[in-house]
Amino acid sequence: MKPEYRPFVDELIELAIKEDIGDGDHTSLCCIAADKHGRMRLLCKQEGIIAGIEIASIVFERLDPTMKFEQVLEDGTHVNPGDVAFYVSGSERSLLQAERIVLNIMQRMSGVATQTAVYVKRLEGLHTKVLDTRKTTPGMRVLDKMAVKLGGGENHRMGLFDMILLKDNHIDFAGGIRNALTKAREYLKATGRNLPIECEVRSLEDIDEVFASGGADRIMFDNFTPEATRKAVEKVAGRCETESSGGITLDTLREYAETGVDFISVGALTHQIRSLDMSLKACK
Repeated sequence: MKPEYRPFVDELIELAIKEDIGDGDHTSLCCIAADKHGRMRLLCKQEGIIAGIEIASIVFERLDPTMKFEQVLEDGTHVNPGDVAFYVSGSERSLLQAERIVLNIMQRMSGVATQTAVYVKRLEGLHTKVLDTRKTTPGMRVLDKMAVKLGGGENHRMGLFDMILLKDNHIDFAGGIRNALTKAREYLKATGRNLPIECEVRSLEDIDEVFASGGADRIMFDNFTPEATRKAVEKVAGRCETESSGGITLDTLREYAETGVDFISVGALTHQIRSLDMSLKACK
């Protein structure tokens, strides 16, 4: 995990504990003795890419530092039904409190990683990389981004703070591409920030305007057809990075990548996923 991610992860875990346990796990408190110790295992029940083992260990540590975590698999491993990712032992009350929090996190992260791996596989042999987007569940973005990387994809910006991305609405509100790019550079100079600038274009003519206005670190082709994308890549001619976005599906992904575009951003990596089936059950 990147060090800068840890505060977000800790905050998310605190919220998860608060919303699930509240003032106490009264079911466990009423029927499980405080001195009872047990062991559980994380069992994979579906083929895919497992993700979130590192986060699970943090959850267990946060709820009860005395629990023993025995990791079997690494995050990003391809798993099959019956594979065991880890064992954890300790207070039965603590194990039961952690169960659903861990499963919720790991099932979603593994679903994202598994879906990402499918997209990455479709690009095999090409230089194009698949990117995630900001279309994430509020509060879960760090975990979604981590899962995309574990599935073999690449991360776009984390949020509004680590890149300037001039999209259609920014450009329209600013009065055009030239104004938007000029204001972006003036802002970075005035604030002493060193952020990459990406500019969205909606036509081949817009590309000319970007370069006439001083250029950008990356140009995003918004809702271009594959043929228009090929022409756009040729027009850019390696002067900056290129990205395709908008309505690109798994079926059309490779066709777009074959145009030579550097990146393809796909919101479906994080907002149209199926959680990977797994269980956390008592064992010997």
